[in-house]
Amino acid sequence: MAANPDPIDVHVGSRVRLRRTLLGMSQEKLGDALGLTFQQIQKYERGANRIGSSRLFKLSQILDVPVSFFFDDMPESVEFANRGMSDSPAEPFEADQLSKRETLELVRAYYRIEQPKVRKRMFELVKSIAQNED
Repeated sequence: MAANPDPIDVHVGSRVRLRRTLLGMSQEKLGDALGLTFQQIQKYERGANRIGSSRLFKLSQILDVPVSFFFDDMPESVEFANRGMSDSPAEPFEADQLSKRETLELVRAYYRIEQPKVRKRMFELVKSIAQNED
């Protein structure tokens, strides 16, 4: 593993993990679909190994998302730092909150709510609680 994985690789890997987990798919099952070991999937998800473009395309098909999904919500500091356009040095990249188990469990529970109106009310409740915390 590289001492300092590229922040983009870390972000893309966290998005792979997010989608795989939301689908309830194991690393082993995803690895089988790609012809890889689960250890290689772990390395991708940590950003330790870079995912090539053809493999990223295959991942998008298996996980049923557009390729752009893997780059969504990328922190601005990562985007600008990698283009050399940042006014200040980039802060060390941390895997985003979406990759935490608690977040994934919350999202899964949210989508198990079958009634759209109830789900929307829950969404609004959580948003209002979060705003009060600020």
